Parts: sequence; structure tokens; C-alpha cells
Amino acid sequence: MGVLRWRSALDRAIASVASQNLVRLDAEVLTALRLGTYQLGWLDRVPARAAINESVELVKRARKRSAAPFVNAILRKLASDPALLQVQGGPLLLATNADAIADTSAHPLWLVERWIAQFGIDTAAAICASDQKVPVPCIRLRSASAEEELRKQGIELEPGAFLVRARRVTAGDVTKTRAYQENRIAIQDEASQLVAALVGNGSRILDCCAAPGGKTWSIADRNPDAAIVAVELHSRRAELLRKRIQGRNVAVVTSDIRDLPNQTLFDRVLVDVPCSGTGTIDRNPEIKWRLQHEDLADLRSRQLAILQSAVKHLAPAGKLVYSTCSLEREENEIVMEEVLLANPSLHPVEIERELTKLKQAGELASALSVKTVLRGPYLRTIPGVQPCDGFFAAMLERE
Repeated sequence: MGVLRWRSALDRAIASVASQNLVRLDAEVLTALRLGTYQLGWLDRVPARAAINESVELVKRARKRSAAPFVNAILRKLASDPALLQVQGGPLLLATNADAIADTSAHPLWLVERWIAQFGIDTAAAICASDQKVPVPCIRLRSASAEEELRKQGIELEPGAFLVRARRVTAGDVTKTRAYQENRIAIQDEASQLVAALVGNGSRILDCCAAPGGKTWSIADRNPDAAIVAVELHSRRAELLRKRIQGRNVAVVTSDIRDLPNQTLFDRVLVDVPCSGTGTIDRNPEIKWRLQHEDLADLRSRQLAILQSAVKHLAPAGKLVYSTCSLEREENEIVMEEVLLANPSLHPVEIERELTKLKQAGELASALSVKTVLRGPYLRTIPGVQPCDGFFAAMLERE
């Protein structure tokens, strides 16, 4: 994970002492060099000789024995001159331009430039700084007794920023506790919990892209008497979802939402679409190296098709929540503009009003200022600004 977070900084250090272009290196050789460089520059419990020897052995085991002397030489040069390793990126929040932020935070320049244009340079720097940290796990308390039990087992908890039942896990492994094994707590990012809470209460609820099921589970807990249909395209993910919510009031359907028969209408619909995931780079750092600018147009097209299909299942006076864990306008505001233009019977619901209802009902933290998680009529959480993933959510209502 550290190598993925700091890949461009590692490559810059390697290139500074390498005699050949990194693009010409075999993937196994470059990976071993990155691992060794990360251990030399970012970890303090691994002796330099051990980092070097292990990387050399990895190359040999990958049947690239001829490259072993090259790897040994590169890593010895880096170990002998710590100045070549820009450890931890430097004073990121003081960076004054896109290039400086991209360099010091190991982010692609094109992403940083987009975030500066959309959020401003200070927020863009905060996003990048947050992406480079290991995220603090968050749980949802499903049982009132679970919190005290966790504390007795040495789990250190802090209140969530948004929801009364959310807790941040500052120390300890909750997956080894009885409360986790008995499903009395659920590991779920707090922004994801907030999106699920926005769905509200209904008698018939549709979750369109349901797996892995964190929001489905949360909605089911909130609506124990509702008939909930969770649609998942991929059979393996659908089966895992069935096991996760076994015994609850949820029917899992393995299908493309675009092929679901139109006869059934729902008074609540959640459309949490597949997206770029740029709001979750702290836990998925490979996204920033895999994602390309041109991917956003394709994602927007698929998201719009899924949303248009989901709209067909929305009953009169029903409410639909559209959400992504993306920071990009193409996947969020622009999708909303297009679906509203194509569906005159839909109109946006003010998220502020819905959040205020949740706060009045005692579900939101009393210290939360609702306006801090809004951007226009939409919900927007930003990594580095709020202690959670970056989520976007909009609510639509059919007349």
C-alpha cells in the first residue's frame, strides 16, 4: 500500500540514479526496485542491507537473475545518499501550485489540476494530503451494548463526525471481536453511512447496485418491515451479498438494473453507481495510477444509463438517491443535469432539508453543521476536509 501511495516519488528517486529509462524495465524488476526504495526511504525498522538483499532475491525468484546486479547497484546508491529520497513528500499543505502538490503528494498532475479548478488550491492540497495517510476505520453500531463491549476488549473508539451511531476506531482490530463476528457492528465509512441514512423510510425499497452491501444492510436495519430488493449485476458479488444479509427482509436479484422488469415501482430507490472512486484513494491508492482522463466520459455514460433505468422504477411521489464515491463533476453534477433534462417529472430535493430532518430525529451528531457537507443542493464530503471518504449524493423526487 505504501508503494502504491508513493509510486511516482519512488520512480523519481529510482530514475535519478538509473542508467536506463524505467519504461524499459521488466515489471518484476521495477516492482522490486519500488519495494526496496520504499523500505529505504519510508520505513525505519528495516535495515538498508535487508531491504536491498530482499529486493535482489525477489528479482532472482522472478527469473530475472540477470537484473539482480542492476537492482543491487540502484538500491545501494539510494541507501548511500538519503537526500535522493524525498521522504514523505515534503510540506504539502504549503505547496502553491499544481506541479508542487502533484510532486510532493505523489498524485498525477491532471487529477490535481482538476481538483484545484473545482475546489480551490487549499482543498486540493488537503485532499492529496489525506490520500497519503492510512485511513482510520469507522464502524456502525448495530447494538447498543456493542460499544462498551468493544472498549473492554481494548478497542479505542471516538465519536463519528456525522452520525450518532458511528464510531472511529483509533486503536485495536475490531474484526477479531465477538461483536463483529456476531454482526452487532458493521465496518462502514461514515460518508457511506450518511448516504444510506438519506434513503430514509419506505415500504418498498430498491437498491440498484447493491454489492458489497454496506448500504443495503444499513437500509434494512432502518426499515425492518419494508420489502427491499437489492440488484447486483455480478453473480459472485450477489452471492456474497446474500450471505451477508441472510435472514433479513432483502431479496437479492442477480441482474443488470437496465434489464429489470418495469412493472414494480418503489417509493425509495438508491442508485449508488460504479464510479472512478477518486473519493477513496486513501484506501485504494491504485486508482490514481489506473484512472485516465478519458475514462470519465465512459463512466458518465454508464452511470447515466443506470440512473435512467432506475428512474423507471420510481413511484409517483417516490424519492431516489443517486450517489458516487467520486470527486469528479462528470460523474456527479453533470449526470444530474442530464437526467433532469431528460425527465421533466423529476425535480431535485434539497439535501439540507433531508439532513435537517435526520438531525431533528436524533440520528445526526448534535455538533454537525449541516451546511459543511453541502455543495449547492447536493451532499458532498471531501477527504481532508471531513474525516471520511469523498461522497456525492443527490436526491430526486417524482411529481
